[in-house]
Parts: sequence; C-alpha cells; structure tokens
Amino acid sequence: MTIEEIYKLAVKRGVEADLRGKKEIEKMLSRVKKRYEGMKKEEKEEFDKEKLENPFSDTRILFGNPKKKVKKVLVGIDIDGEEILLAKMLGDVDLVIAHHPRGKAMAGIDDVMQLQIDIMEMYGVPVNIAEKLLKKRIQEVTRGLSPGNHNRVVDTAKHLGVPLVCIHTPCDNLAVKFVDQKIKKDNPVFVEDIVKSLKNIYEYKEASKIGTGPKIFVGGKENRTGKIIISEMTGGTEGTAEMYERLSQVGVGTVVGMHISEKHREEAEKAHINVVIAGHISSDSVGVNIFLDELEKKGVEIVPCSGLIRKPSN
Repeated sequence: MTIEEIYKLAVKRGVEADLRGKKEIEKMLSRVKKRYEGMKKEEKEEFDKEKLENPFSDTRILFGNPKKKVKKVLVGIDIDGEEILLAKMLGDVDLVIAHHPRGKAMAGIDDVMQLQIDIMEMYGVPVNIAEKLLKKRIQEVTRGLSPGNHNRVVDTAKHLGVPLVCIHTPCDNLAVKFVDQKIKKDNPVFVEDIVKSLKNIYEYKEASKIGTGPKIFVGGKENRTGKIIISEMTGGTEGTAEMYERLSQVGVGTVVGMHISEKHREEAEKAHINVVIAGHISSDSVGVNIFLDELEKKGVEIVPCSGLIRKPSN
C-alpha cells in the first residue's frame, strides 16, 4: 500500500462507521463545496482543500510523499518527537501513524466536534438546543487551541525524513460502532453488567490489568441502566457538561464514554445519569486496532508504541 491509499482507506472506513450515515456526510461535503465556491480568491488560498473530500479535519497526511510504498508502520496513540526518533532508529519504518491529531489536524479538531451535534439529535435532543450548547463548547475549544505549538512533531518528522499521518475520528467512529454493537448484543440490565460486557473486549481486559480499565464514575453497580448511549467516544474531544441534563430529559439512563472531567461528572450526577468510563487509551486502541487489522491483511507490518494496546493477530 502507499501512504495515500492508507489515508484514503481510513477516510472511507470512517465514513462507513459514522453514526450520521453516508448520505448525511455527503450532504455535509456538498455544503462545504458550495461554501468554497462562494469564497473570494484570498479565502480560497487559505482554505484546506482536503475538506472538500474528507469530512474529518483531524485526519491528514502531515508529511511524506503520498505515493511512497509502505511495508512497515510504527503506530501509537500519541506521537511526539521521541516516537519519530524511534522510527528513525528502527531504520526500516516506512510510515508513522498517530491516532491523536498533530499539526494542522490538531488545529482543526474543533471542526470535527460538529459531529456531536448530530449525535445528540440522534439521541433525541432537539437540534436547536444541541447546536446552541455545543457551539459554545466548540468556541471554547477553538480558543484553547490557538496558542498550541501544533507543528512541533511535524517539524521533527521533516528533519528526520519520517513520513507522518494522523488518523483520529475515523478510528473513533470504528470504536463507537464496535462498542455499541457489543453492548446492544449483551443487553445489560444493571450498570455493573456494562462493565462486565466491556471487559470481554481484549483492549479493555488488558487495560484493567494496569488499572485503567472500565469503571463506574457515576451511579452504583446495581443501578438499572435505562437507555444506554455511547457518548463522547467520537467527535474530536469532550463536549459540553450542560448536555447531561438534556439527555436525562429525553430518557437517557446511562452514558458510556472514554473519559470525563470533574465538571462533567458533577453535571451527570445532578441529572441522575449513570456514567461508565470505558477508558481513554483502551477505547482509542479498539478503534485503531480495527483499522490496523485491515492494513495487516493487506501485508503491512504493524509495530505498536505509545500506549497502543495491540491485540494479537488472529
């Protein structure tokens, strides 16, 4: 495979697993193209043209010849300078894949958060309310991203001649789809049953051995689950804490997520919503592994690093 083929496959799989559905994403891309066509020349020069074909602004080829053949990849959840140096020292690594975005992909992570508006509407929250609450949070994230040194690791990759790609939301979409199907299949009645269900997944089982496995953050083990939703496992980063009250009003009983801040935990408690945190790095590993399994079948050798819980090959 080439770097470009890996990148395009990631986008394709991300679209296929997206909770919004392919038709909605096509509509979104159509709106982006229409907006681009109406831009002034100066605006078009600054516009990230990949957005015309790729709905995930946090997934990009950051450095490297797209046509380069790839036989071996170093893959990690967080890729920084030390991982780029590791790839160089290994000598035969053709590409480094980061899960968490870097470079311009990190600068665009707020754009991906629009997905959370659609997800909340799907769960029953009126879209006007979801949009108002989440747009406020998106603006906070945008301001928070402003001072970041986003291109640091990209510069290191360039100096060392190590091709670098990041694949974020597509892998998160794959994780959400997989976890959602698992929980629906097991049909848990009590909150502790959700934890048991998650621990049957390899990545969560392994994470539990080092104390980072699934845990109940709000509610008791014997609380009934009520309606279960998978929230904030995709969509860039953590959404708004105000959403828990709205979710409670539309009948949600339990939220399963990757991680949760103290403010969000407190709001969930006030809204009487149970919260099960599956684990951040382990959840990331679930989605990344689904994608890597496909690369492996196509003859690409995988070298895990930086927290990736790589399950054994079948």
